[in-house]
Amino acid sequence: MTTKTFPHLMAPGRIGPMSTPNRIVLPAMDMNVSEHGEIEQTEIDHYVARAAGGAGLIITGACAIAFPYGAASMKEPGLSEDKFIPGLKALADAVHKTGSKLCVQSTHHGKVARVDTANGRALLAPNQPDYSYNMSALADSTPAELGKMGAATGGKQSSYKEMSSDDISWLVTTWADAAERVAKAGADAIEIHVAHGYILGVFLNQCDNKRTDEYGGSLTNRARLACDVISAVKARVGDRLAILVRVAGEEYGQEGGLTLAEAIEASTLFEQAGADAIHVTGWGRNPFDNFTDGPLPSKVGAYLENAAEIKKHVSIPVIAVGRMLPDISEKAIAEGRIDFAAMGRQLLADPELPNKLRDGKPEQVRPCINCYLCVAENFFDDTPFCAVNPALGNEALLPLKPASASKHIVVVGAGPAGLESARVLTERGHRVTVIDKSDRLGGTMWFSTMTTPDNERLLRWFKSEVKRLRIAVKLNTVATVESIRALNPDHVIVATGAVRPKPDFPGGDLPNVQTGDTLRAMMLGTATAQEAGAVLSTLGKLGRLSGVTKSPEFVRQFTKYWLPMGKDVVVIGGSLVGLELAEFLAERGRRVTLLHESQQLGLPLAMPRRWTAVKDAQSHGVKMHRNVSIDRITPKSVEWTEGEAVLSAPADMVVYADGTTAAAPLASELREAGFTADIIGDAGEVNYIHGAIHSSWNISTTL
Repeated sequence: MTTKTFPHLMAPGRIGPMSTPNRIVLPAMDMNVSEHGEIEQTEIDHYVARAAGGAGLIITGACAIAFPYGAASMKEPGLSEDKFIPGLKALADAVHKTGSKLCVQSTHHGKVARVDTANGRALLAPNQPDYSYNMSALADSTPAELGKMGAATGGKQSSYKEMSSDDISWLVTTWADAAERVAKAGADAIEIHVAHGYILGVFLNQCDNKRTDEYGGSLTNRARLACDVISAVKARVGDRLAILVRVAGEEYGQEGGLTLAEAIEASTLFEQAGADAIHVTGWGRNPFDNFTDGPLPSKVGAYLENAAEIKKHVSIPVIAVGRMLPDISEKAIAEGRIDFAAMGRQLLADPELPNKLRDGKPEQVRPCINCYLCVAENFFDDTPFCAVNPALGNEALLPLKPASASKHIVVVGAGPAGLESARVLTERGHRVTVIDKSDRLGGTMWFSTMTTPDNERLLRWFKSEVKRLRIAVKLNTVATVESIRALNPDHVIVATGAVRPKPDFPGGDLPNVQTGDTLRAMMLGTATAQEAGAVLSTLGKLGRLSGVTKSPEFVRQFTKYWLPMGKDVVVIGGSLVGLELAEFLAERGRRVTLLHESQQLGLPLAMPRRWTAVKDAQSHGVKMHRNVSIDRITPKSVEWTEGEAVLSAPADMVVYADGTTAAAPLASELREAGFTADIIGDAGEVNYIHGAIHSSWNISTTL
């Protein structure tokens, strides 16, 4: 068996005066843990974990050159005073001890500087904005979420100040002064941010910059402010720091946004001004509409093509970001299309990613599932957390502490909660047996890969870890007090998932009504005779196919051509499962009506992903009805009340995707029988993959 290697990705690199041990970059992601501009130990621990994990270059989150002026958060590191140098130096020293290099990202947030708005200061801008954003997506944000977003600006409205020549001179000098402090702190590089709606980025595009002086009009003029900053920084610290410039290869969602041709031209000007590398990102101009286009894209390798085009026109290294998975990154570097690959959320999910690639163990890399829970916290000025890595922001959880005494622990349920518990417990020295009534690993997560393909990466990783750790697994095994007693465990963990009952309104027990549980049973080919009776000639066929292949990807692709169900489907319940299922069915040619009894669709999806999911479902033709009251289901339709109107929709099949409930009757039975048992995952509290993994750590790290 050939071990997969990544020789080009792991090769040493060079940017200006800085050399790096490999080509993997941690791009800037705001952690929001600094205190009034000063870097704290929690932030140092975060970056050091990624540096020790093997990332060749660590780039900090955004640091405000004029803090607190032009800052997005009071929890953002500052570069405006010498008092910030000790914290930066402590970070640089700690990163250097691991063999990695440190780059400090510098910015002035301009027209998105929330701290300025909160303090009643006018936001610096090229000119007064002449447009507003479509905010309709906020209809799917809860009052609590809206309140937290508003709190970041103190609930105040923004005002703007058109930058004068004095303001421009001040900005250039302030940036150079900030760079001097970065150099004094012993960092290796500084990144100048010219994207994402921050001050230099808005000067660069035609939509935001309507000036008529030497800083507006032509691309050369619009790039002038950024070039002035780059030149000033180069003159001040160019012999001590590598100078990276971050630019959007393209802006999305609004006329007048930066084009690739303009980004190419700007990049050549940045090189002439003194840039040592170009870091190519992207920006969805309306965060409430196309955040998942940029800066945090959902598409794998989202900005690679733009980065490759820019590289053709510059002679300095180019860094590509945007879900640059290892295989894609290795190939792109090998072909000379880019020089470095930035892996952000991937390194949040697994800080050890580079070391695992270096050691030829890519299958051990815990994948990011692209859920957006981490970045959603930035909308609230809060600290990111990771669905699959509970140690993010709490690095002291690692390394896992060995158990004081080895026990035999039985885990009931092979979904994400059960598998993560089994993995962690085994790593800590316990002997684990996993039992599940299904014929495959994954539980509900296997079914979720139909609508959420990124979950399949996590499923493959769990399978690999079960094999690597030699965890005993008993499938097709029903857990009872007797069957568990036969295994003679010291402890039992119940991870049997949630229950999804049939609806209690009229017609809820009709044969054409499926719940999440019965639908999953059909798809997996594990339905009982009673469940299968209603749809034996439809989804039962697909279930048998699924049973043969056990490949989510195969079923996902095959159903685009053949899905054995009627044309009209009504989905009742528009939370996470219902919304994604509605889009899945509509994409496969079904006429889907989605009925939701409250206002916000897509809960508990993270806001950016939720907003995109609603938009995508609508684009696939899903008819959405909010704030409805279901009246009854008939053999051929669903009737509901919406406001004063009574409406109906045809339904060959009704999927009840509401009413998901935590329940673990087995745990009570086990405790009554004398076993010690804990409940984790959706069996204890419905919180999907994030809740499954985090609750499993709460138990498995303490036993």
